[in-house]
Amino acid sequence: MKHRFLSKKYWNSASTPMAEVVELAHKYEDLINLSLGDPDLITDFGIISEAFNDARMGHTKYTDSVGDPELREEIGLYYKKSYGYQVEMNEIMAVVGACHGMYLVLEAILDDGDEVIVPEPYFTPYENQIKLAGGKLVPLVTYEEDDFQIDIERLRALITCRTKAIIINTPNNPTGTCISKASMEALSDIAIEYDLIIIADDIYGAFSFCAPFVPITTIAGMKERTITIGSFSKDYAMTGWRIGYILAPDYLINCIRDINEGVCFSAPSISQRAAIHALRLRETIQPDIVNEYKKRVYYSYERINKVSGMSVLPPKGSFYLFVNIKKTGLTSAEVSRKLLEKAHVLVVPGNGFGKSGEGYIRIACTVGLDKLKDAFDRIESIFA
Repeated sequence: MKHRFLSKKYWNSASTPMAEVVELAHKYEDLINLSLGDPDLITDFGIISEAFNDARMGHTKYTDSVGDPELREEIGLYYKKSYGYQVEMNEIMAVVGACHGMYLVLEAILDDGDEVIVPEPYFTPYENQIKLAGGKLVPLVTYEEDDFQIDIERLRALITCRTKAIIINTPNNPTGTCISKASMEALSDIAIEYDLIIIADDIYGAFSFCAPFVPITTIAGMKERTITIGSFSKDYAMTGWRIGYILAPDYLINCIRDINEGVCFSAPSISQRAAIHALRLRETIQPDIVNEYKKRVYYSYERINKVSGMSVLPPKGSFYLFVNIKKTGLTSAEVSRKLLEKAHVLVVPGNGFGKSGEGYIRIACTVGLDKLKDAFDRIESIFA
């Protein structure tokens, strides 16, 4: 929208599919929302109780700008115990969720015109985040027939003198795929060969169903050229706490800290305390969260493949399914609209995740099995 009080760079901006579905979520009283990745589970009561006890004890002030030392220590212990990987305190920073972390990272590393290669389909905000930092998103299209894996030769062909970084997201939003070990090692070789940075958006690490999750930063030679973005939102059902972290070499953490001084200085102290307790309680609370979403995803997979004109690959990870709707003869937007208006089921059209997402819809399995059954009963009734 043009307006004299708006910056001209935003005059031609259009709402993202994510913004649009937020508005549509209240259209019908009986609507079943399978659009946004916001779990219906609430944060474990143990985390809530401990965090609010800490608030009563006085943890209501600013923390260090890079984060509560106790939280950074717990993050380091987590990586040591889970992956045998050593992270120093000065290589860890707490941030206000993964999107905040991604913005700070891109602002720290990109010069105007720098290129960031992103496997497509991709998490919708990446494009705007890269633009905000003065960069250019270069899509690396992945294909369903390749299980949405990264083709290394196609990647190599996209690298130019302006390429600065590659963003990877595994388990993936929206496709649910997990980058194979072979692809991860090949990506590492490419990064080393061309002296590139890997930005690893690792926020679904707990939801790797077929093989243990391995952060790319733990691969030999990758620590010095990997920036890891982690989050407590999905792995611990803590979306509203808005808390995440960045792992990076100390010089990058120092730069990111300085940038953030003009944004929000530090992550909320109470949320950081909650994250501490989430890490300490993870072996007790996380398996139930993961198992619940695994049940939902596999149930949805079975139901989708019985719907006329729809199909989906077997689940690998995350709690999303990227559903092929090409045989319906309708576009992604048309199928999404039909599901909303006739079935009162809200999903996200695939073209919201890049051009190659046309012909798909994304379903987030963030409601219980009873609601999922109701949703797929409705979907089957209009695509019989």
